Amino acid sequence: MADAAAKKSPVGFWSSSSDRHSPLEDMQGIAAGSMLAALGVTMLSSAHLLIGGTAGLGFLIRYSTGLSFGLVFFALNLPFYWIAYKRLGLAFTIKTFAAVAFTSVLTEFLPGLIAFDHIHPVVAALFGGLLIGTGMLALFRHRASLGGFGILALYLQDRFGWRAGFVQLGLDGVVLALSFFVASPYVILCSILAAVTLNLTLAINHRTDRYIVR
Repeated sequence: MADAAAKKSPVGFWSSSSDRHSPLEDMQGIAAGSMLAALGVTMLSSAHLLIGGTAGLGFLIRYSTGLSFGLVFFALNLPFYWIAYKRLGLAFTIKTFAAVAFTSVLTEFLPGLIAFDHIHPVVAALFGGLLIGTGMLALFRHRASLGGFGILALYLQDRFGWRAGFVQLGLDGVVLALSFFVASPYVILCSILAAVTLNLTLAINHRTDRYIVR
């Protein structure tokens, strides 16, 4: 009886229930996920690697034009917020916007605070992909994402039961195919390794039937 009452009780800013995160927990989860993702992006960028999704498009534009990754990444995600609002709700959209904005800001400042003087591309691919995947996993568990293909992947998982990691892996393949225009075959192979690491992290660890907290 006590457990049932606790589950039905309203969630305050500090307290959560067995099936719902508190606002404070959401804030911490979104901040942590964004920080991990930004560190992963910084690691990949230090090795001049790419990744899939809108982050991959951001890398392609940055390497081709010299524009700021953070600004490009933020702008590329803008069209996806309408889909997020219509399909996944206002709360998801607001939290995703916050995550994308925070990640964009962090990727601008981290290179001046953390320097990788030497990092092997394979190591960057494995650790960078794992960091971004873990960051996205934290965001997914707080009903948020890094926007772009992540929004579409989450929608398809909720609507059809398709694994978000596998959906995003297919979309990432398209982005990585475009990288042949700006990168060497070795860099592309390492970038594919990063994308596989990221998406396997999501596919193995993120299932709605195992983690039901909202």
